[in-house]
Amino acid sequence: VVCNGTPVTAVTFGTTNTGGTMTYDWTNNTPSIGLAATGTGNIAVFNAANAGTSPVVATITVTPSFTNAGVTCSGPAQTFTITVNPTGAVNDPADQVVCNGSPVTAVNFTTSNTGGTTTYSWTNSNAAIGLAAAGAGNIAAFNAVNAGTAPVTATITVTPHFTNAGVTCDGPVQTFT
Repeated sequence: VVCNGTPVTAVTFGTTNTGGTMTYDWTNNTPSIGLAATGTGNIAVFNAANAGTSPVVATITVTPSFTNAGVTCSGPAQTFTITVNPTGAVNDPADQVVCNGSPVTAVNFTTSNTGGTTTYSWTNSNAAIGLAAAGAGNIAAFNAVNAGTAPVTATITVTPHFTNAGVTCDGPVQTFT
C-alpha cells in the first residue's frame, strides 16, 4: 500500500529451482497505477499514480516458466496486489468575519475522498483571536477576541491526512481566515 506519487519498491522474483533458466511473465489488471499492463522479468521501481478520490487496487499475476534442455515448463501463477491511496484532500472552508465577542461558527472539515479515513491538523497564525495556535480535527465554535481598535485577521492552515490500510497520505493544505 503506497501513496499517490510515491515510489513503489522494486519487485524481484525468485525460485528454489536450480539447473535451468527461470523467467517470469506478469500482468497488471490496473495500469492506471503507473505500472504497465504486462511485462517480463522483475518489476522495477515506479511512481504510483492515483488521480481519484479512493484507493485503487491493482492485481499483479505472475507466471513462472522453467527452461532446461530445451523444454519449458510453466508453473502455477501467483498474485499480489498494489494499492495506491489517493492524496489527502480537504474542501476549502469558508472565510468568516465576526465582531469582537461574537461567536465564530464551528468549522467542520470535509473531503471528497472515500475508502479510508481522513483526519485534519491545523495551525492558526494569530492565537490572539481566541483560537489555539494549533490543533487537530474540527474547530469548535468559540467567541472572537479583538482587544484593539483595528480589524485583526488570523489565517488558518489545514492539512488533510488520508489513511487506508495503515498508510497515511498527506495532501495539500487549504487556508481560510
